[in-house]
Amino acid sequence: MSDEFRTNLLGPEPTRLPAETEVYQGLATGHSPRDLVVKHPESSLLWALLSEEAWAAGNIVEAYAFARVGYHRGLDALRRNGWRGAGSVPWEHEPNQGFLRALYDLGRASSAIGEDGEPERIGKFLDESDPTAKSAIEKLAH
Repeated sequence: MSDEFRTNLLGPEPTRLPAETEVYQGLATGHSPRDLVVKHPESSLLWALLSEEAWAAGNIVEAYAFARVGYHRGLDALRRNGWRGAGSVPWEHEPNQGFLRALYDLGRASSAIGEDGEPERIGKFLDESDPTAKSAIEKLAH
C-alpha cells in the first residue's frame, strides 16, 4: 500500500477498529460463528463469516441478510471510533477486516438478488475504504 493512501494530509486519518479478542479466541478454539454471534452480536467479522457460509451453501437471501447486519454493525463501530463518513479503513489492520468482508459480501449478495444500484454503491465504498481490500478478500475464498 502506498504512503499516499496511508497519509492524506487533507483528509481524515484512517480508521482502525479495536481488536475483537474474545471473537478471535473463540474462532481459534473451534467455536462456530453462529455460536459466537449470540455472545458478540456487534461483531462484523462473525456476521461476515455467516454470510460467507450461507453464500457457499447457495443460500443467497441468508447471505444477503447476514452481510447487511455485518455492514450496519460495522458502520456503528466505525462511527464509535471516529469515522465520519469518509476516510480509509485499512485492510492491513486486522480488526477492520470483518467490516470490509461484510461490505464485500453485501455487494456480492445484493448483485445476486438484483438490487438496483446497491452493488455499485457498495463497490465504490469498498474501494474508497481500501483499494486493496477486494483482491485480499477474493484471495481468502481460494
